[in-house]
Amino acid sequence: MKLNHIDLPVTELEAAADYFQRGFGFERVPAPADGMAILRGEDGFALILQQVPQAAYPPGFHIGFLQPSDDAVHAAYQRLANAGLPQPPAPAVSYGCLGFWCEAPGGILIEVSHRPG
Repeated sequence: MKLNHIDLPVTELEAAADYFQRGFGFERVPAPADGMAILRGEDGFALILQQVPQAAYPPGFHIGFLQPSDDAVHAAYQRLANAGLPQPPAPAVSYGCLGFWCEAPGGILIEVSHRPG
């Protein structure tokens, strides 16, 4: 079974959509309603963002982008820098994986990592 999409509430729709477009290469496609952004990844995955007055994610909630190699983790980190987005702490090894954490506008915590093996 393949995960097709995720729908996340955000308080800063345009800022969050811009972050995922510039920082992670998502392409924005037409949405069926105002207050919604549909972002398509290169693998067809859809990240749907919906404007809400308040969004509160539970502690530990995050989304993860698994990378095929350590080099790809470093490239993803550099892409954020090249896009002029806030630079998170540099990639580091944790639990045997190389990765880094960043936060999109609206409080969406993001893990970017490579798990060897």
